[in-house]
Amino acid sequence: MQVPRKGSRCRCRLGPNDFEVSARIERFIEPSLLLLLSEGSNHGYELAEQVGFLIGEAGVDLGNLYRLLRSLEAEGLVRSAWRNDLPGPLKRTYELTDEGAALLKAWVNSLQGIQLRLDTFFHRFTSTVKD
Repeated sequence: MQVPRKGSRCRCRLGPNDFEVSARIERFIEPSLLLLLSEGSNHGYELAEQVGFLIGEAGVDLGNLYRLLRSLEAEGLVRSAWRNDLPGPLKRTYELTDEGAALLKAWVNSLQGIQLRLDTFFHRFTSTVKD
């Protein structure tokens, strides 16, 4: 029996007729961040927690999250400001721009297309495969 591996492989064999599959949507963190910011401005730690919930991962790498936020800001999709009116130390908060909202809509359209293909796949599976 093989030990499941993490990494780029999306499947591994655990035993006869026994597989572990990791279906992933690459870059799903980006539309997740945009969605959260469409609900209102927020700071990095709170975004990390909420994104983790949306993408189904307990721990989001903060370094990668902040790099993505900076990249989105450089493209004019989000903007940030330092806030000292929030509890605790000074916090940088992020908010969605109009261009960011347009990108979120494009992500939604693309993800809806994926959902349609998945629905078709599942319907075909349930109508042809018997347990």
